[in-house]
Amino acid sequence: MADGPDAGRDGRRLFAVTIDETSIGRASPEVEHERQVAIYDLVEENSFAPEAGAGGPFALHISLIDRKLVLKVSGEDGDEVVTHMLSLSPFLKILKDYFMVCESYFAAIKTSSPSQIEAIDMGRRGLHDEGAQVLAERLKGKIVVDHDTARRLFTLIAALSWKG
Repeated sequence: MADGPDAGRDGRRLFAVTIDETSIGRASPEVEHERQVAIYDLVEENSFAPEAGAGGPFALHISLIDRKLVLKVSGEDGDEVVTHMLSLSPFLKILKDYFMVCESYFAAIKTSSPSQIEAIDMGRRGLHDEGAQVLAERLKGKIVVDHDTARRLFTLIAALSWKG
């Protein structure tokens, strides 16, 4: 799959992402805002295609069932293409560490030097990359995504998991 500005232009992309509110639940206004930003960023630029070979673009519906992330992929016509369930277990430690670093980052913004803030942010980005890599590995053989799309999907998983 090609990376870069033309990635996903051949129909191998998401045109919509929705969240099952009954399984995810409502959150604080701040968390809801983060979720909406994550969805917007993902839809705005992505490269996404089920291995099943169906033509796109695709809609992605995300829900949680029994501590599993459910990714339901549909075509433009609304017909289901494929549904994959991923255990959240491989992400739990990364998410815990990611949230701790994010809290440190927000605290540092108020009192720390720019170099300290930058060091914390580098750690946050490293954890974000690690989460994206784990996600890409978990999707291997199921859904083809590029690195940037895996990062955006991990952002959404983090936003869905964040308790605020």
